[in-house]
Amino acid sequence: MKKLLTILLFIYANHALAQDKTRQTLQFSITGEVEKTSVITLDSLKQYKVSEIGDINVTDHTGAFKHKDDQLKGVLLKDVLSHTKFKTTSPKLLSRFYLVCTGIDGYKVVYSWNELYNTSVGDHVYIIMEKNGMAIDKMPESIQMTAAADFKTGRRYLHNLDKIVVGQVQ
Repeated sequence: MKKLLTILLFIYANHALAQDKTRQTLQFSITGEVEKTSVITLDSLKQYKVSEIGDINVTDHTGAFKHKDDQLKGVLLKDVLSHTKFKTTSPKLLSRFYLVCTGIDGYKVVYSWNELYNTSVGDHVYIIMEKNGMAIDKMPESIQMTAAADFKTGRRYLHNLDKIVVGQVQ
C-alpha cells in the first residue's frame, strides 16, 4: 500500500508540473530592488518597437541542435525595462544589479545590468512577440524570451515568463 501511494504521489506531482509548463502567461511582474513594482501585459508589450530577429537554431548546453524557430519578432528587454527605476543612490552602483527572469515552471535566467546596458548582449535579449508566424497571444507558451546572440541559445530561452526580480549584489 505504501509503495502504491508513493507511485500515485509521483504520478500526480509529475502531472501537476507538466500542466504548469504549458499554461500560457499573459503578463509578468518586475519586482525587487526597484522603486515601483510593475506588471507588463501582452497589450503593454505591443506598445514597444517590434524588431525582426530572424531564425534561431535552439541548442542545448553542449551546442547540440534541438529545434529551429523561424520568423522571430520581438521587443528588446531593455526597452521594456526603460520605465523601471532601480533602487540606487548613485549610477556607479548600477553595476551591482542583476535580473532574474523566471518562468512559470521555475526555470530561471540571469542577466546583469552591465550585460544588458553596457555590452552588445543587451541588443539581442528579446521578449518574443511572434514565432513561426504565430502572434504572442496565440503561442501556447507565451511570453517567451531569448538571448539571440548566445552561442548555446537554449540556455537562456525562457518559456512562460512570470516575473523579473531585480537584485543587487552587496
